[in-house]
Amino acid sequence: MEILEQLLSAIPGSISQGLIWGIMAIGVYVTYRILDVADLTVDGSFATGGAVAVILILNGWNLWLAMLMAFIAGLLAGAITGLLHTHMGIPPILAGILTQLSLYSINLKIMGKANQSINVNQTDLLVSLRWVKDLAFRNPIVTVGVVLIVLIAILYWFFGTEMGCSIRATGINQNMSRAQGINTNRNKVLGIMLSNGLVAFSGAFLAQYQGFADVKMGQGAIVIGLAAVIIGEALFGKIFKNFALRLLAVAFGSIIYYIVIQTVITLGFDANLLKLLSAAIVAIFLAIPHWKRQHAEKHMRKPKGGKTNA
Repeated sequence: MEILEQLLSAIPGSISQGLIWGIMAIGVYVTYRILDVADLTVDGSFATGGAVAVILILNGWNLWLAMLMAFIAGLLAGAITGLLHTHMGIPPILAGILTQLSLYSINLKIMGKANQSINVNQTDLLVSLRWVKDLAFRNPIVTVGVVLIVLIAILYWFFGTEMGCSIRATGINQNMSRAQGINTNRNKVLGIMLSNGLVAFSGAFLAQYQGFADVKMGQGAIVIGLAAVIIGEALFGKIFKNFALRLLAVAFGSIIYYIVIQTVITLGFDANLLKLLSAAIVAIFLAIPHWKRQHAEKHMRKPKGGKTNA
């Protein structure tokens, strides 16, 4: 009974974190599903967003303007990865690793040290862990939830425009897109920029929520993003067919991921093994489609008599 009470008490915090990381997961979805590109920049750009937002807020900037600058910083980080890939011929995974490595030093220069705290009692913030159980608009679930819905609406509109459709076409079939006169290199850069902009925006939210920005706060972000994407698709893929609903499914996947993590922690799971658990979750959900195909192929090979072909 005590464990159940602890779990119920922690649920609002899990939902809040899930919504914040859901924005990041949507950014991962843009590269992983729409562009079909594996981008590891997110581990660095997530921390960049948090660093930029915290430093600007501490220097008296308007909260939303600081969030916008964090988004722009993410766009620039994505542009570097995109240009390394398209104009220098570096594979996207390696380009992302190079940018991620560079961002570690850049984030240190932005903050001046490895960790920069921000006190909710001394500074106005958009979200905070202390407000999780408040029944007001400043509750992170409400604030981030509204922002998330607005972002999904904007992305739904954008990917319905001519430019958005050309980015989607680039991810589906590059050769056919080029044959239709689409500049695929430009679209790759734009897609990776948008992805990392969203990731940095999420990082700016998380830095406020937890009360500090850290150069390592994005470590493993790509795994969490992939987990949210895969879980969302696995659980809601057959229900949510519309593009906007698919993005919403990714956010739901992030919330479910954090509820699962909180549950296993409450049950006494070793917190030092959480990264291993995250990797295992992603590996299993990534393997499920492959197992389904193998199962279907075995059934297709079986003749009506039930005997397999020689």
